[in-house]
Amino acid sequence: MVQYRRPDTLSEALSVLERAGDNGRVLVGGTDLLIGVRRRPLSPLVLVDVKGATDLPPAIEVHDDGVRVGPTATMSALVATDEVQRWFPALVAAANVVGSVAIRNRATLVGNICNASPACDTAPALLVHDATVTIRSTAGERQVSIDEFFLGPGQTACGPAELVTAIDLPRPPAGHRSAFQRLTRRRGVDLATVSAAAGLTADGLATIALGAVAPTPVKAVAPGPIDATDPAAVRELAEQLTEIATPISDVRASEEYRRAMTTVLTERAITAAADAATPGA
Repeated sequence: MVQYRRPDTLSEALSVLERAGDNGRVLVGGTDLLIGVRRRPLSPLVLVDVKGATDLPPAIEVHDDGVRVGPTATMSALVATDEVQRWFPALVAAANVVGSVAIRNRATLVGNICNASPACDTAPALLVHDATVTIRSTAGERQVSIDEFFLGPGQTACGPAELVTAIDLPRPPAGHRSAFQRLTRRRGVDLATVSAAAGLTADGLATIALGAVAPTPVKAVAPGPIDATDPAAVRELAEQLTEIATPISDVRASEEYRRAMTTVLTERAITAAADAATPGA
């Protein structure tokens, strides 16, 4: 039997999660969680609805050094924020393809990463933008780099009695640009077969991150600057950086197809970042 709790404060929510142990789940948007509950692989559960916690961090906070995204920030709210659009275009592009419009009005960025799907749309963009995750429990608060947050399919650095209270995105340096590319089996609502995000600094240093081609989203940094206007150089770099991919064959694609498309999408993402009309800062 599923128990539903709606605590009034963050402290109370953390106490409920601590008592629930492995059976506790945090509910905010619920777009992934409720499907799991209905299909019963997650029962029995204590659902802790934190939306009523009066001391929960704001949904989105913008400051000079970047943007802090709280647990209640939906995909729709995220992409509608001017600073997010200007500073983190790869994240905007990724958030814009999560589910349907109705899903994006409900789904949260924090929930998306906590679900920890290898195909998580927003994860590659967060990796490229060097996000930091704040995790809180009754014992205190800690910060984890997004690079260390994903541990495996459905597994994160957030323990059963912990709650992600924020994702911090540092404001990119002047001239930084980013882009996101995704391949799916069909248009519309579908999980990524392969996804790639790229960040490019003003002096040509590229960072790429990939989704759906390894047990967790993965990231690689170019060894040196690149001329992103040279297609051959971009292709060579894409082939080099995508060696981090370890794709599998499943109902969406074969290993061979994923590997080939990983290079193609990485190449496209780097080129799109280079062609971006508006720098990240």
